[in-house]
Amino acid sequence: MKTSLLKFILLLPLFVAAQVSTNPSPILINQPVTITVDINSNDSDCNGISNPSKVYAHLGVGTDSDEYGVSVVGNWGQDDGVGEMTNNGDGTWSITLTPNTYFNLTSTQESQVTKMGMVFRNAAGNQELKASGCSNFVFNIGAFQVTMINPSPSANGIIVVDNGANTQILAQNTNGPANYELFANGVSVHTQNNTTFYNGYLFSNLTENQSCELVVTQNGISVSKTFLIIVNNTINEDLPAGLKNGINYNSSDPTKATLVLNAPGKDFVYVAGSFNNWSPSSVYAMKKNITDNKFWLELTGLTAQQIETFQYWVGDMTPVPNSPKLVKVADPFSTLVLSPFDDPYIPESSYPNLPSYPEGQEREVTVLQTGQSPYNWEVPNFSKPEKEDLIVYEVLIRDFDADRNFQNIIDRIDYFKNLNINAIELMPIMEFEGNESWGYNTSFHMALDKFYGTKEKFKELVDVCHQNGIAVILDVAFNHAFGRNPMVRMWMDDPDGDGWGGPSEDNPYFNVFPTHSYNVGNDFDHSSEHTKEYVKQVVSYWIEEFKIDGFRWDLTKGFTQNCGNGTYDGNEGCTGSYQQDRVDVLKEYADHSWSIDPNHYVIFEHLGSDNEEKEWANYRLEEGKGIMMWGIMNSSYNELTMAQSGNKNIDRMGHKAHAGFNGPRVIGYAESHDEERLMYRNLAYGNSSNTAHNVQDPNIALSRMSALGAMSVMVPGPKMIWHFGELGMDNSIFTCNNGTTNFPGNADGNGDCKLDTKPQPQWTDNWLTDALRGQIYEDWSKLHQLKIEEPVFKGDYTITSGNLTPRIDVFDNTLPTSSLNNVIILSNFDVVAQTVNTNFPSGVATTWYDLMDPTGNTTVSNSTAAITIPAGQFRILGNQPHTMGIEDRVSPSLSIYPNPSQTSFSINVNVTNVEIYDLTGKLIKTYTGDFTRTDTLDVSTLKPGVYMIKAKNQTNQILTTKLVKL
Repeated sequence: MKTSLLKFILLLPLFVAAQVSTNPSPILINQPVTITVDINSNDSDCNGISNPSKVYAHLGVGTDSDEYGVSVVGNWGQDDGVGEMTNNGDGTWSITLTPNTYFNLTSTQESQVTKMGMVFRNAAGNQELKASGCSNFVFNIGAFQVTMINPSPSANGIIVVDNGANTQILAQNTNGPANYELFANGVSVHTQNNTTFYNGYLFSNLTENQSCELVVTQNGISVSKTFLIIVNNTINEDLPAGLKNGINYNSSDPTKATLVLNAPGKDFVYVAGSFNNWSPSSVYAMKKNITDNKFWLELTGLTAQQIETFQYWVGDMTPVPNSPKLVKVADPFSTLVLSPFDDPYIPESSYPNLPSYPEGQEREVTVLQTGQSPYNWEVPNFSKPEKEDLIVYEVLIRDFDADRNFQNIIDRIDYFKNLNINAIELMPIMEFEGNESWGYNTSFHMALDKFYGTKEKFKELVDVCHQNGIAVILDVAFNHAFGRNPMVRMWMDDPDGDGWGGPSEDNPYFNVFPTHSYNVGNDFDHSSEHTKEYVKQVVSYWIEEFKIDGFRWDLTKGFTQNCGNGTYDGNEGCTGSYQQDRVDVLKEYADHSWSIDPNHYVIFEHLGSDNEEKEWANYRLEEGKGIMMWGIMNSSYNELTMAQSGNKNIDRMGHKAHAGFNGPRVIGYAESHDEERLMYRNLAYGNSSNTAHNVQDPNIALSRMSALGAMSVMVPGPKMIWHFGELGMDNSIFTCNNGTTNFPGNADGNGDCKLDTKPQPQWTDNWLTDALRGQIYEDWSKLHQLKIEEPVFKGDYTITSGNLTPRIDVFDNTLPTSSLNNVIILSNFDVVAQTVNTNFPSGVATTWYDLMDPTGNTTVSNSTAAITIPAGQFRILGNQPHTMGIEDRVSPSLSIYPNPSQTSFSINVNVTNVEIYDLTGKLIKTYTGDFTRTDTLDVSTLKPGVYMIKAKNQTNQILTTKLVKL
């Protein structure tokens, strides 16, 4: 027996790639060590580092199972000097450090540390050097090494046995004889001295879990190895009726809560938490409901409102190859998780009194708190805007305002209300990996990401929006989840044993390989009943708990199982074609939403073929439902705003150009988070052929954006705008967090900045007070109000497009002629004024009213055959004036820019007969004619001083302001 064991347990040398060396070797915890990396000999599968100006060592120390688990030093992607190496001039780089001081280790941590992990990178962090197989370089620490044999090195310090089984603890050491002492649950149970091979203790007839520590001492130096013995103590017992997955709070007894975990194929589950000192006994073995493999356990003796934390220890006696026997995970249905990775960087101002992460644990833990007080809703039953009226404002909270949290949205509610939007769509706010993210790397779909704020604060946000007539729509990523997701980790392929991995072959929720061509993260299998149950419970939670009005389902093309080829390269031809399984499952999810809230907004980002999208757009339409579809029109509208020669057909902004769509269910948009900003392209690529109207001039480009609003949002049916388009946002979506830009495919190889946190000039530069940007906001606000308030915009329409003077006709002949039932929207996106045919419909009206004039005084006679529209401008004419909400409107104010001015200025509104007076009242200069926002008025001959400007607008109002001449 002993001979065969010795043959099996011969110490294997730790693999070290040729390009990294240490001096001395092995590394000593309290002695200087020089680490040298040769970037010339790149035998790594992970990129390598090419001609760097700097090389950084990203180092960590830890245990046999996790070489980074005790302490890590380095700030990835930061050129801050932390871990910077010295160039030796021959392609090698070195750094010298003393581990216990470099990593700031306590004496206890020193005794635990046995390994150092290393990864090398360039200053930007976009190039890295790892060992073959893309694993970390790993080196031993300590003059002598201890290797555990049982538990085996691949078991990550865990032995799993059945109730009543035996197991013997085995270990060996290097560098001569040592003394061994074994502790179980804090009690010394065995010693064996003066040996290099420990085979001293047999645990027999095990019925309880054992938390063990083997302390090995040689020449006054001790090494500690900790491990667990987990006993399968599962008993079968029926799950009580009425319980859901996750935490079930007892409504009548705050000392109790019942936990439910769906874990098909698993043999046992323990609940470890603050309530049992993270050392669960058999009392905390979950019971198993034999009919559906759900595990459950009622916790008792809890204290009302006290914060508790816990994880599940999920066990499999015979896992598939490369899967662990035991995985520690948070509850997949957590509504609040604590993260050792992200929480230290969450501002107190965003999440006051954030519970502390429990010391000594790994990865996310679930928060449990009984006796929570319910939120007192000011608007318990919000009446949603009709789908046809929706003006959806897409928001990334991270980039909306300075604090990047829910409170920012609440504080800016007047901004939304004055813009007259009636729905806010928030990019994903569910717990995602990292803090400053777009949110599509979701890990916990029922937990709010704490970087944005608390559950109570988000409820306040929803409530405030509802008080102001604004619906709240959440963007949700149900196509995929990322590596921290418990349902990935419970059934993961983890060949290197580091506790991370993709789905294993027995995962009941995820595909091993994606089954479509747009995959990121781990691909959900939506043919699985387990996945469907998960998605439906998540949907129910957000509607019932937070009164969410709708969901925008991200990347619905990924909801098919038909388009994979057993690799990570999906089949694009298949993915883009009609897939019946995708049609069916998404209808099923829509039905579930409507079963909870009959008026719930269901929106798909599919961007696919009409023959598939019509299945959803027309689904249950006769009941007033129907699924809304995202309709991207970025390129065509940008050709208009740039005044360029590309495709300018905008017909698909509405539903009629989508074959088979029977109702206005297309949420058309010219901008979203995924596309380049129109204004950025205007400035970079706009038509510059006319010096008097050069689209690349910032003032000219901004002056054209009101026409964009008129020709996009006014098409009947729901529409969407992307935040700060209404202020002419001109930062590229590839703007980096430092204000520079970095685009895909740049020669420097640094990758693009699309996902970077963006600067916020809209507030720091007070764009609302800028004449041109403020005018866009005012114009769009009027357009939104007009569309929402006037019933005609729920009627029929035609679009005439393809050139630089597109036209929209909106009409509803079921409305009386005494009301607004015909609207004509004319525009000129050319760089010169254009005379546009009116083609007024016969017999409708003899007088047509300018609907952008709040007084209703500007009219055009039906006999007028054509009107002239200045470059970049528009007109909206109706058979009746727009009178609804007129009491809320104010006359436009006169402002000029630049002010102060040296040579010339422009005016924010269309005016005639501009006059300049000095402060004595003397008329100094007169400009006769019609002037638009793109015209400039010369004042170069005026003496420096302060002057009064007087002008008349299109409704003959006299407007005044001051000019400071430099």
